Amino acid sequence: MVAFVNVFFIVVLFFASSITYAKSYSEELCQSNEYICYVVKRGDTWKKLFPDPDAREVVKRINRMNVPLYRGKTIAIPANDLNNIMSHSPFPQQIDPTGQRFIKVSVSKLAFGAYDADGTLLHWGPISGGKNYCADVRRGCRTPTGKFAIYRKQGADCKSTKFPVGKGGAPMPYCMFFKGGFAMHGSPTVPGYNDSHGCIRLFTSDAEWLNSEFTNGYASVPVLVEK
Repeated sequence: MVAFVNVFFIVVLFFASSITYAKSYSEELCQSNEYICYVVKRGDTWKKLFPDPDAREVVKRINRMNVPLYRGKTIAIPANDLNNIMSHSPFPQQIDPTGQRFIKVSVSKLAFGAYDADGTLLHWGPISGGKNYCADVRRGCRTPTGKFAIYRKQGADCKSTKFPVGKGGAPMPYCMFFKGGFAMHGSPTVPGYNDSHGCIRLFTSDAEWLNSEFTNGYASVPVLVEK
C-alpha cells in the first residue's frame, strides 16, 4: 500500500510539473520588468483588450498564442514598444552570414526566426512543437531536433493523412515537410506551449509567408530545430 501511494504521488508530481511547465510561458515573461502581468477576466477578448490590431498582434506573438482568451489565463504585456514586433524577437537581429537563408526553430522559446544569407533576421513568429506524450497514439510526440531541410511543400489545402487518428484530414495549411512526416504548418491552435503531435504549428499568416515568399524559388531551405 505504501509503495502504491509513493508511486501515485510521484506520478501526480510528474503530471503536475508537466502541466505547469506547459502553460507557464507567459508567466515566465512576467518575471521580467519589461512586461506587465494581466490576469484575464470574464468577458475579456483579444479585441476588447487590444482594440488596435497591430498592438493585438504583438501581444499575441509575445505570448506565443492565437487561441481565444479564457478567464484566469495570465498574459504578458510589454511595458514599452507595443507596436514593434521585431524588437521583441527572442533571436538576435544579426548573426554571422551563412551564405544561404535558413529557418531557426527554438522549441523552448516557442519561436522561429527566418534569416537571409547575410545573417539578417527578416521575420520571427510563435510556434507550438510536440508535447511530451500523446494519449491518442500512446507515445512521446516531441519535435525532432537537429539540422534538416524543407523537401516538400503544399498550399492552403494541405491536410494530415494521420490525424485525427484513424481518420486523417486535419488541416495543415501551407505545410512544409522537413523530416519524414514532420512539417511546419499553419494552425489556429498555437496555445502558448508545446501541444502538437510533433509538427511545428505556426500562425497561419507566418506559414503562408514562409511557404509562399521566404522559401519560394529556393530549393531545400535548411531548418535548424533546437531545444
